[in-house]
Amino acid sequence: MIDFTLNEEQKALQALAREFANKEMKPNAAKYDKGDEWPEEIMKKAFDAGFTTLEIPEEYNGGGLSHLDTAIVSEELSWGCAGMFTTIMASSLAFTPIILFGSHEQKKKFLTPFTEKLSFAAFCLTEREAGSDAGGLQTKAIREGDEYVINGSKCFITNGGVASLYVVFALTDPSKGARGMSAFIVPRDTPGISIGKEEDKMGHRASNTTEVYFEDVRIPAENLLAKEGLGFVIAMKTLDQTRASVGAAGVGVARAAMEYTIEYTKTRRQFGKPIALMQNTSFEIADMAIKVNAARHLVYHAAWLLDNDLPCGKESAMAKTYGSDAAMEVSLEALQLHGGYGYMKDYPVEKLVRDAKLLQIYEGTNQIQRLVISREVIGPIK
Repeated sequence: MIDFTLNEEQKALQALAREFANKEMKPNAAKYDKGDEWPEEIMKKAFDAGFTTLEIPEEYNGGGLSHLDTAIVSEELSWGCAGMFTTIMASSLAFTPIILFGSHEQKKKFLTPFTEKLSFAAFCLTEREAGSDAGGLQTKAIREGDEYVINGSKCFITNGGVASLYVVFALTDPSKGARGMSAFIVPRDTPGISIGKEEDKMGHRASNTTEVYFEDVRIPAENLLAKEGLGFVIAMKTLDQTRASVGAAGVGVARAAMEYTIEYTKTRRQFGKPIALMQNTSFEIADMAIKVNAARHLVYHAAWLLDNDLPCGKESAMAKTYGSDAAMEVSLEALQLHGGYGYMKDYPVEKLVRDAKLLQIYEGTNQIQRLVISREVIGPIK
C-alpha cells in the first residue's frame, strides 16, 4: 500500500525546519548573497537546532534521521537560502562515506566531535582535470610504513576554507586508474594542507568554496576508509545516498520561486486587473505547481528506497536531475513573470535563478545523471 502522508514526527520536523528557514535564513539571504561575510551566526543556530548533524547515527550523538527525514529538512532549508543549505549539505556529503564505510573507531573518533561543537567537513573529490570524470584524478597517496603521504590539489571544494575535516580521494595505485583510487579521512590541522582563494561564484554565495592543496601531507594508515582501491566505489555510493537531498534542494528553490510569483501576480495589476487572473499567467503558475510536486515525489521515492536498502542509483539520479531542472525552469519563469522587477536585486527571484543553476552542476552534472539513468534504463546491448 502506498502512503504519502508524513507522520507526526516528520510534520514536526518539517515545521521546525520551515520556521528556522523563515526566521533565520530568508531575512538574511540577500545580505550573505553579497559574499562579503560567511553566515557563521546562522550556522551556530543551525547547529543548535541539530540541522548540521542530522544524518550522523544516534550511536555517535547525531540525529540519526532517515533519508526521507533529511529530504524534508533539505527542502525547507533551501527554500530559505540555497547557499546556506549548501554549507550544511557539504558537511553531510563528507560524513556519508565515513558513515557507510568507516569502522566503529573511525566513526567515534571523527563524527562525534561534530555533535559537540559547531564545525564543518568537506568532500574532496573534484580536481581541475577530474570533474565528471572522477576516475581521472591526479592526487596521490603513497604508503610509507604506517603512514600515507598525500600530494595533489582539489578544486571547487564546498566548505574548503572552513572545514576541520576532509574526506580526500587519491590514487594509491596510479597504474590502475579508477580502480587504484582510495579514500582517506584527513584532519584540517595536518601539516602540509593549505587553502587557495575563495571562489567568487555566480550563486550560492553564502557558502565557502575554495581550492585545497596537499603537499607531503602525512596521515596515519588507520585513516584509510575501508581498503585500498575502493575509493571510486565509496565516492559513487556516497553520491547515490546524497543526490536525493540535492533534488530536495531543487524543490525548495522552485517552491520559493512559485510562492514569490503567486504573491507578486496577485498584487501586480495590468489592463485593470491582477495579472494572476490572466490565463497565460495562471497557466504558468499551474505548470510551476506541477513541477514542484512531481519533483518532490521523485525525491521522496528515492529517499524511501534508500531507507529500505533497495537499489536507488537510477532513482536518485532522477530525483537530482528533475529537482534541479525544475528549480531552474520555475525560477526563470518566475523572473519572467516579475518582468523588469524580477531582474533587479531588490526582488529575490534573480537570486533564485543564480542559485538554481548550481544545483544542475554539483554532485554530478545533470548530463552525467542522464548517462547514469539511460544506461540502467536501456540495459545491456548484445
